[in-house]
Amino acid sequence: MQLQDKIRSLPDAPGIYQYFDAEGRLLYIGKAKSLRKRVKSYFRFTPEFAPAPNVGARIYKMLTETVKMEYIVVQSEHDALILENSLIKQLKPKYNILLRDDKTYPYIYVDLGEDFPRPEITRKIVRGKKIKYFGPFSQNAREILDAIYDVCKLVQKKACIKGNKACLFHQIGKCDAPCEGKISKEAYAKIVDEAIGYIQHRGKLIRKLEAKMLFYSENMLFEEAAKMRDRITKIKATQILSEIDLAKLADFDIFAVDIGEKRACGVRLFIRGGKVTASSHTLFKSSTGFDRDELYKRLLLNYYQNELPYRVKEVLVYEDCAESSLIASLLEEKFGYKVSLKVPQRGEKRRVVELAYNNAREILRLEAKRHPVTLYEELRSLLHLQNTPYTIETFDNSHMQGSARVGAMVRWEDGFDRKSYRHYNLEARDEYAQMRELLTRRVESFAKNPPPDLFLIDGGETLRRLAEKIVKQSGVYVDIVAIAKEKKDAKAMRAKGKAHDILYTKEGVLHLSPDDKRLQFLQRLRDEAHRFAITFHQKQKRKADQKISLLEKRGVGEATVRKLLQYFETFENIQNATLEEIAGVVGMNIAQNIKNISETGRETK
Repeated sequence: MQLQDKIRSLPDAPGIYQYFDAEGRLLYIGKAKSLRKRVKSYFRFTPEFAPAPNVGARIYKMLTETVKMEYIVVQSEHDALILENSLIKQLKPKYNILLRDDKTYPYIYVDLGEDFPRPEITRKIVRGKKIKYFGPFSQNAREILDAIYDVCKLVQKKACIKGNKACLFHQIGKCDAPCEGKISKEAYAKIVDEAIGYIQHRGKLIRKLEAKMLFYSENMLFEEAAKMRDRITKIKATQILSEIDLAKLADFDIFAVDIGEKRACGVRLFIRGGKVTASSHTLFKSSTGFDRDELYKRLLLNYYQNELPYRVKEVLVYEDCAESSLIASLLEEKFGYKVSLKVPQRGEKRRVVELAYNNAREILRLEAKRHPVTLYEELRSLLHLQNTPYTIETFDNSHMQGSARVGAMVRWEDGFDRKSYRHYNLEARDEYAQMRELLTRRVESFAKNPPPDLFLIDGGETLRRLAEKIVKQSGVYVDIVAIAKEKKDAKAMRAKGKAHDILYTKEGVLHLSPDDKRLQFLQRLRDEAHRFAITFHQKQKRKADQKISLLEKRGVGEATVRKLLQYFETFENIQNATLEEIAGVVGMNIAQNIKNISETGRETK
């Protein structure tokens, strides 16, 4: 069916629609209250079928690439919004804006229903009638909590109160031992109030820590003084430099967006008790430009999709967005009470949303100086990529004569994102099958961890095509490039100074000069993946060697170990096999010996 005929036949029902290009690549996912009305608004049908003249330049370019459209009908506009957000994260369409940072933020909470409560950190809802939350904290919540336990004589550990004898913390003056009844509930409550005061007013906490630092310094305890100095620095970083102090003890979440040339920034401010208590920001990168309404939608939906320990009833935004009423009703449905989404025009609330917007603008200015995008744009042009490669995941695998087979993925996003690194234990034996297993497992995790702009494969054209096939089957489009050492006489030249790397792209093979900065950047990514894979391989190899050593000490010879591994493939499979299964390979006597070793190992663990 022709595109225009399919659009004409769309139902007047809520749902999501998807645009594809001539190569079957997903361009865009949108949601609609009425699929028929929404999708038709993108096009004109006379005198010829073409993009509507009133759409923006970004959307016009997308429509000129569109040759196919698919849709899914749902029950309500709310369902369409949720499905749209989920599919965008999983499939990463070219023209949608993807927000990767949807983490939850920590809160400090106190259960005032306990006889001797103590502050703790949570990212989840804690059940209780007298729970008091403070936060969220975008950074250094643990430092604040540790500092409070350092200056307040609170019950230091959760297990302490369950005992009936004063411990070391009482002996060193950090706890008044309520476990032995040495302090009343009323007196302890005053200490809790003091701790809460420090959480709410970090300036008071910093002054207290500065006094301790001075005491350590004057008493020549320079190591303790340095630790206190570092803690003060981290806690100061959590303070918002703002004169905003609302007259009312109100709680708000504030969101603002600013758009730059190549990046956009979304800022969140959190006001609790009339004061700005924390802030965080998300940087958006896109090769196709930005839509302000979509930025606000992603920012709000991704933050509120999590189960939040503390929920406000009023959300303030710097400017109105097209989906604000729908998002507000979705939050009301999720939270079970009315949530207002407002754009304040004057007074204190306007000042605070302007503070958020000014922060977003300043972050973009600093980012433009810190991370010039020229290298990414050069790579896009050089490698004929669909996307500007702001985020790159590099893959490598490692093994030694088929043992301790492992894979590794490292991630680059304006620097190595070590929290996103991943190790994989692999079952496959040859390099091709190992890479297939490694990439398949990564692709299967797209729903949880969205895909990057570029896959960089440590290997040649065969592995590049393999990666291309695996990614294509997932319905996601990710650019793929492979990097491999040049071979002479079927041997890779790995000696330092002689190693010439070749790039394999969809458009062909590239031979770049060794001093080319673009090549050196990709080599750096490949080398980091190789280092990460080797480190994990060595760790797994040491474990395997220890198991071999244990077997040999118990009279199981090297040839028997090799025979077992050839049959069962891994030590875990040997350990989990039944006595009869092992006996079928090496005989009953050795099998009984191995099962005894296996049981001993479990007990030791």
